[in-house]
Amino acid sequence: MNSIFSTRAKYNPTRYLLPLIGLSVLIIAQACSTSSGNEQVADAPQRLPVLTLHPQSATTYNEYPAALEGSKDIEIRPQVDGQLEHIYVDEGAYVQQGQPLFRINARVYTEQLNNAKASLAAAEANLTNARIDVGKLTPLVKNQVLSNVQLNAALAAERAAEANVEQAKALVESAQINLGYTVISAPVAGYIGRIPFKMGSLVGTTTPEPLTVLSEIRNVFAYFSLSENDFIGFKNRVAGTTIADKISHLPPVELVLSDGSTYPEKGKVEIALGQFDDRTGTITFRAAFPNEDGLLRSGNTGKIRIPNVSSSVILIPQEATFELQDKVFVFALADSNRVESRPIPIAGRSGTYYLVEQGVKPGDRIVYAGLDRLQDGTRIIPEPVAPDSLIARATL
Repeated sequence: MNSIFSTRAKYNPTRYLLPLIGLSVLIIAQACSTSSGNEQVADAPQRLPVLTLHPQSATTYNEYPAALEGSKDIEIRPQVDGQLEHIYVDEGAYVQQGQPLFRINARVYTEQLNNAKASLAAAEANLTNARIDVGKLTPLVKNQVLSNVQLNAALAAERAAEANVEQAKALVESAQINLGYTVISAPVAGYIGRIPFKMGSLVGTTTPEPLTVLSEIRNVFAYFSLSENDFIGFKNRVAGTTIADKISHLPPVELVLSDGSTYPEKGKVEIALGQFDDRTGTITFRAAFPNEDGLLRSGNTGKIRIPNVSSSVILIPQEATFELQDKVFVFALADSNRVESRPIPIAGRSGTYYLVEQGVKPGDRIVYAGLDRLQDGTRIIPEPVAPDSLIARATL
């Protein structure tokens, strides 16, 4: 039995633990090596495009809501009372100057004219008799057959008859004018607006609503308003000594229609009203646009776009900025190629660029892309970007 047990190997724990310990050490060493490598990669600076800022010329636009009116929007109203007997035109029709639009029943005014003419005839007959009397009495008084009293009375009667004739003529003229008012004609060429009345309607001088509105639209006025701050900026920015002089120096303006398209003809700012509106705190300007093709109508709305040309400003691509708490920032390159965030007040916009007057200066370098991977103090490897390539890309 002893010989059998003596041939078996005794259990030795060290025999199995040593390989396991060695494997664990190897795994830990590899983990440490991997962690160290990641730290080295994380610390490596990123290569990011950097743009050097230079002053440039740019055009920005200020836009203001506008309401359009024809150069002549004329309310057509009756000047005599009566029944609307005929309507010669339809809504939206184009009419020439002098073309009949409406006719009011004229029977009453025809009779008034006839009565006035009859009164004139009677007055003229009385004048003739008065002149005959004067003709009879004059030689008799001259030969001292009659006294001057009778002649003077005859002369007074003649003057009264002459006055009656003039009065009768005025009545005839007035009746003719009223009769003429029964046919209402277009005072200018233009387009007919809405006609709220129908044939048979009773209309007159006290009717609150006009028969229609006639719009002369060869030239169209666009009325727009500036706030007090905008008006002060206009006075400070535009050359000239007086408001009229400054308006004359404004460049041609554009009209953006309600669908976002731009009207093909450019307009000119002409006048400003004399004072601010107390209710809105704005002052109204007027711009005139040619409208030979009749594309614009009274009542249209749009926006007036006024260009502002700046000869030396800094342009920053909008994609090189980020927003934080309603402010716009850029990452500027500081010492040791480390970035720092800077707020930039926006002075205007030109296409996809911001116009900046503060926060950065010519010669500063800003990060153009990869802003989401940056924070203050991050070190990068700058790769210069040519401004021309950005402008070319922005216009594509």
